Amino acid sequence: MIRNPIPWPNGAKCAVAISFDMDADSLIHVAQPNDSHRRLYPTSMGRYGPNVALPRILDTYRRFGLKQSFFIPGWCLEKYPDTAEAILKDGHEIGHHGYLHEDPIMTYGTQREWFERALDAHKRICGKPPQGYRAPVYNITDEVIDLMQENGFRYDSSMMADDVPYVIETSKGQLYEMPVHWGTDDWPPFAHFEEIGYKMPVRSPSAALSGFWEEFEAQYEAGGFFMLIVHPFLTGRLARWRLVEKWIEETLKTRKVWFSTLAGIADHMDALQKSDVWSPSVEKLPYFNAPPLGPQNF
Repeated sequence: MIRNPIPWPNGAKCAVAISFDMDADSLIHVAQPNDSHRRLYPTSMGRYGPNVALPRILDTYRRFGLKQSFFIPGWCLEKYPDTAEAILKDGHEIGHHGYLHEDPIMTYGTQREWFERALDAHKRICGKPPQGYRAPVYNITDEVIDLMQENGFRYDSSMMADDVPYVIETSKGQLYEMPVHWGTDDWPPFAHFEEIGYKMPVRSPSAALSGFWEEFEAQYEAGGFFMLIVHPFLTGRLARWRLVEKWIEETLKTRKVWFSTLAGIADHMDALQKSDVWSPSVEKLPYFNAPPLGPQNF
């Protein structure tokens, strides 16, 4: 059912990553720059992530011996350096996620400034450059891919062209793609954020998370790749994380899975290719060099 399944380490049937986008209160500042400093409720909601949820999440990962990937805007690294230190101290990975969670489409043509500002924050706060990138709102562009390749990044995690990790290839080189999709993202079922134009009914923890576990079952059966894309201020809430923790515990006991950082998955893909065991599928970019129907007047 998967067109190019990856042989996972130690006979695991499925690779698993529960990755976090720790946007904190950057979202309100990028969405409402003129008066965000007066908007206390959304700021407090974002601060719940690094101050309350992250210690809870790190405790869970520590107890189960898991290493996972976190994507953090550069501004959040600067605002919450102790949180970044705690993540790295436990052996987790921190990836690039813009500077102030700016949308690469909305800032097209000026991404170098944003990208490099965030990269500088990573080097100062984390002590090293990141290996991977996830675009805010998944709005990856050719401009950002060029910047990743220029700066020696190994992988992106913003696109959706396959069930398992693959390669994206441009005239400037290659990157691994760790594919995302909205069916395993906690924004649709849990986000209620009118200030940034997203106001949906909030689902119960069991109803929302059960959809994620159905996605896992399909990937497990097919020998695939299961990744949650979640936010500390959403899924890190007490009732929601309690269910995630129970799922992790049960999965570790009853299933043959490999929990890994995304950089760890990139390492495994390198090793498989070096030993001629497996070759990744390739998506060549750009998909288009101009609007496919030409200039339109709608």
